[in-house]
Amino acid sequence: MDRLEAMSILVAAAESGSFSAASRKLRMPLPTVSRKVAELEAHLNARLLVRSTRKLTLTDAGAAYLTACKQILEQVSEAENAAAGEYSAPRGELLVTAPVVFGRLHVLPVVSEFLAAFPQITVKLVLADRNLHLLDEHIDVALRIGKLPDSSMIATQVGTVSRVVCASPQYLSRAGEPQSPADLARFSCVVFDALPSGSIWDFASNKGRPESVSIHARLAVNTAEAAIDAAIAGVGLTNVLSYQAASAVNEGKLKLVLRDFEPEPVPVSVMHTGQGRIPLKTRSFIDFTVPRLRVALAHDKSMLSANDPPRERRKAAARGRTAPKPGAVSKASVA
Repeated sequence: MDRLEAMSILVAAAESGSFSAASRKLRMPLPTVSRKVAELEAHLNARLLVRSTRKLTLTDAGAAYLTACKQILEQVSEAENAAAGEYSAPRGELLVTAPVVFGRLHVLPVVSEFLAAFPQITVKLVLADRNLHLLDEHIDVALRIGKLPDSSMIATQVGTVSRVVCASPQYLSRAGEPQSPADLARFSCVVFDALPSGSIWDFASNKGRPESVSIHARLAVNTAEAAIDAAIAGVGLTNVLSYQAASAVNEGKLKLVLRDFEPEPVPVSVMHTGQGRIPLKTRSFIDFTVPRLRVALAHDKSMLSANDPPRERRKAAARGRTAPKPGAVSKASVA
């Protein structure tokens, strides 16, 4: 019996909650997973897992043994990395994850440059809008958008992004511009990741308090790219993250509205586990990526603000004016 393999299977089964999930995670036949754990229990002469039709539960002996297995496997991994030279030269495979649109727009170009600079490193880039668990998924580096929970992970902030409301200049010239979040009830809106019957958009009020507005959407889509395309086509207003709209705003395809009501920006961070010695491949990638992402996010902000009037001008233009009803032409659209 290969005890290290059996330990790895036990860890996968315990963390996944079932032999079936462990089988899929390890890409190993289900009968093999079950047999390997049974062999390990026979070798130890102890029951490690209680099996039921729905899930696996660790026994007291199993919980203690699982902790030891994780420590042993981590030490073996570090020893192998050291023997392979990952601590003396940047080499090996990196597993990196990022949100889909942010990854395509900002992370992929950096990865392409990184591969050219470090020919002994390969990268697997996983783009997903759900947060993958760094330890469970063996991820080296993760790009995260939003406030981070307290954890043992090490994070470096590279910038911030905001939620912005935008529409095509043609739509705004036809329907007018909202002057406050409450005006959105009179406009066509495009939402994503929500039901057509409604959605909630968050804003900051003039007094700095959060304000949520219920939106009745004319169109609901399941990606930010589709929402932006629909807004460009003149369907209505949409609410997306600033980096998602920056290029279209810079090209004049979209115009930002309700800027004085945008909620607080959220951080963008580069994360890694920070456990044990950091392989040079990981450190090299972080050192290479952080300054480039800072430049990219700063460029996004400059694109968004290039044609945006200063706050004082916006407030002066808005004094004494309410949003026209849809169908009316607003002079504000060309201000």
